[in-house]
Amino acid sequence: MNITFEAPDKINGLMTITLESADYQPEVDKTLKDYRKRANIPGFRPGQAPMGMIKRQFGTSVKVDAVNKILGEKLYDYVRENKIQMLGEPLPSEQQEALDFESDKPMTFKFDIAVAPEFEAKLSGKDKIDYYNITVDDKMIDQQVEMYQSRAGQYEKVEQFDAEQRDMLKGDLREVGKDGGIEVSDAVLMPQYIKVEDQKKLFDGCKLGDIITWNPRKAYPESDVEVSSLLKIQKEDVKDHEGDFTFQITEISRFVKAELNQALFDQTFGEGTVKGEKEFREKIAAIISQQFKADADYKFLLDVRAHMEKKVGKLEFPEAILKRVMKNNNKDRKDVEEFVEKNFEASIKELGWHLIKEQLVAAQGIQIDDNDLKQVAKEAARAQFAQYGMSNVPDEYLDNYAQEMLKKRENADGLVDRAVDVKLTAALKNVVKLNEKDITLEDFQKMLQEK
Repeated sequence: MNITFEAPDKINGLMTITLESADYQPEVDKTLKDYRKRANIPGFRPGQAPMGMIKRQFGTSVKVDAVNKILGEKLYDYVRENKIQMLGEPLPSEQQEALDFESDKPMTFKFDIAVAPEFEAKLSGKDKIDYYNITVDDKMIDQQVEMYQSRAGQYEKVEQFDAEQRDMLKGDLREVGKDGGIEVSDAVLMPQYIKVEDQKKLFDGCKLGDIITWNPRKAYPESDVEVSSLLKIQKEDVKDHEGDFTFQITEISRFVKAELNQALFDQTFGEGTVKGEKEFREKIAAIISQQFKADADYKFLLDVRAHMEKKVGKLEFPEAILKRVMKNNNKDRKDVEEFVEKNFEASIKELGWHLIKEQLVAAQGIQIDDNDLKQVAKEAARAQFAQYGMSNVPDEYLDNYAQEMLKKRENADGLVDRAVDVKLTAALKNVVKLNEKDITLEDFQKMLQEK
């Protein structure tokens, strides 16, 4: 066996592997013997068929399998031992000559290999990178306090309707002037959502027991869905019920936010965790700050990327080979040619950052273990619960939720990438010189949108 590797321009590699019969024949003979033992051929007892017949029937396919197995093993061994940074998979070379598997003559295989460009990605205290501290103001805290009050609020019965309070009406609907017309008991109505002003005003100041004559079709002129839902009919039947209806009010409900008291504090953060409004607001501020820290770290890593891409400069890639790799990876697509041309540039840009990040990760000695993945999964779970205002989820519950996330293979790569980013960000903040800047949330979000 002979293996050579050439890459004159450092990025377009050609690997040549020449196999002699001695390299694969022992494996072929062993496999054919196993075939003979198991062969059930008419006219011969099991295991007694002539080897010549076995070779004629299975010899070529067994040889192809043995050769492919050896090629794969030796190719990747060579790449690993010679520290070749291969991008994607090796491809049969366009210089490959026809092969004769029937002959015992040496066979030469050629593979095109995309090699990563050589460059150095280093960061030190001489590198200055912005880090944005998003300020938490009273307005944000007020909004969160109101959100918690609203989530813990409830509807209370009142005597008179007030549109400003977003009251909800319940009553009996009856179609006017039609024998056997529609009647709906306990229909629910929120007049503030009526689209037409003169219909909406009919409910101003109404009280329990009042009977309002109105027209649902005129109230919602562009929504047969709302009318059909209110009248409990099919959307197609709305056109047959465009007249007036009476609505007799049987109940008026007003949503009342929870009071800002210890009961709310306990319900939000757990009994006795915070005491008094001051601690409640401080706790909320801390939660917001932690959420903002994740956003600030995300922006910091984006800025590290931009800084490093500029510092490293344009990287040269073996584009012809990589396009072939990309086509091969998407060969089942009918529009593969168009897909590759459309996405290749973005793919190369991501590949460049991936290679840069690999060097940064290696330089910081970052390694990911099961505990890192579990922690990232827990934070993802915590963030999901927080979206629904659930800020007091027990650790035990988060642990179980995280374990379920980790069991799903489709989550694995994303969690590993996230864990790497978290540890890399933390490490680089201690390596580079941080140019810290205070910024409002509005300006921070505007900045991200502009990017």
